[in-house]
Amino acid sequence: MLDLKINGMDYQGMLEAVLLATQDAISVVNEDGIHILVNPAYTKITGIEYDKIIGKNALYDIEEGESLHMKVLTKKKPVANTMLKIKPSGKTVVAQAAPIIVKGKMKGSVAVLHDISGIKDLTDKLESAEKKLRALTYKYKPEDIIGESESIKEVKELIKKAAKVPATVLLRGESGTGKELFANSIHAQSSRSHNNFVRVNCAALSDSLLESELFGYEEGSFTGALKGGKIGLFEEADKGTIFLDEISEISLSTQAKLLRVLQEKEIMRVGSNKNIPIDVRVIAATNADLSKAVQEGKFREDLFYRLSILPVSIPPLRERKEDIPLLVKNFIGKFNDEYGRNIIDISQEALDILMEHNWRGNVRELENIIGRAIIYMNLNERVIDSIHLPQLKKSKKRIEKVEFPSEEVVKLNTILDKTESEYIKKIYLKTNKNKTRTAQLLDISLRSLYYKMEKYKIT
Repeated sequence: MLDLKINGMDYQGMLEAVLLATQDAISVVNEDGIHILVNPAYTKITGIEYDKIIGKNALYDIEEGESLHMKVLTKKKPVANTMLKIKPSGKTVVAQAAPIIVKGKMKGSVAVLHDISGIKDLTDKLESAEKKLRALTYKYKPEDIIGESESIKEVKELIKKAAKVPATVLLRGESGTGKELFANSIHAQSSRSHNNFVRVNCAALSDSLLESELFGYEEGSFTGALKGGKIGLFEEADKGTIFLDEISEISLSTQAKLLRVLQEKEIMRVGSNKNIPIDVRVIAATNADLSKAVQEGKFREDLFYRLSILPVSIPPLRERKEDIPLLVKNFIGKFNDEYGRNIIDISQEALDILMEHNWRGNVRELENIIGRAIIYMNLNERVIDSIHLPQLKKSKKRIEKVEFPSEEVVKLNTILDKTESEYIKKIYLKTNKNKTRTAQLLDISLRSLYYKMEKYKIT
């Protein structure tokens, strides 16, 4: 034990009383790094009883990190706050240690441990809560953009670039192409991702209601106004992103107010004369031809150019059919989770039907058809087949039943398939059966080439 008799006085009892009373965990080692003293608070934090630690070396209670005692004994200097993980409790502590000097000689080291596990748990819970809040704010992630076609790859790259700058984005695409998904992706990859993503369907609200929803209103500004007024969606989206879907549907008067918001970076609530500064990223979307609407006087030209700083055109599904197998696989996984099913694949015949469809409803239509197909399936069935696509199969049969005036007349698809098959074979042989080079010459993706070669049995 450490000799604590100084000038004939025994400080051993006094020191032990102090150690018992303090709420901080304290451990003491001698000059050889062997534990000679710990207090009850130490046992509470580490989970090691007094009799188990006494006589054990300084590394005995450390799970992760370096021993502060050994640092002190080596350097003969105090060691500042250091984070350690101790065993067997597994708690995280911040510890500091200092040398024990008696009559100029190093007699050991004393360390004080502060349990921060509670603080760490609270921090982890806070981070988890923030993630959940962000998940509620925007329901899509960048990786939800499914597709490997050249057209969709180009859009993905443009989305990444758009996320890095605060410029206004105009998403253009047909209904069902997933404009909200792309808007969410821009927000999720931007520096604003920790703040709100607010979606507004401009087509779903009347002009007067849209204005009060966007900009808010003061108490008594109109009949039915809430007491105390209400903040608008632009204020809710402050420091974040606002997504104005179906932007072509707003009236000219609301367009003028929106233009002022984009130019001045401030809004004015309905019934107020006070300007409120805002910092909002605006992403607009439309399936209409805004340039045509401008020519017809239905959309302000200055607002059109303000929104079109960074235009992004989303291709329809019929122009990127090589992405259909990937999309189908993704939707199967989604509906397996939602419906509690275990569908593992889709047959080649069913996939061929999907590849031949025109997809006027785009990705949304494909998702609905896959969901409906799974509903049609028996619980013991694991593969989507053509029988599970009654609507598409029926339309295909109607085409096949068309009667032609001459026996020599054949279906257009047959001619197109034969021509495509022969041309692919020609280029494939010309490149000495180099698939990568063949795909480059045909200006299609390698995945699409593999699909076509399998379809036409080209080897």
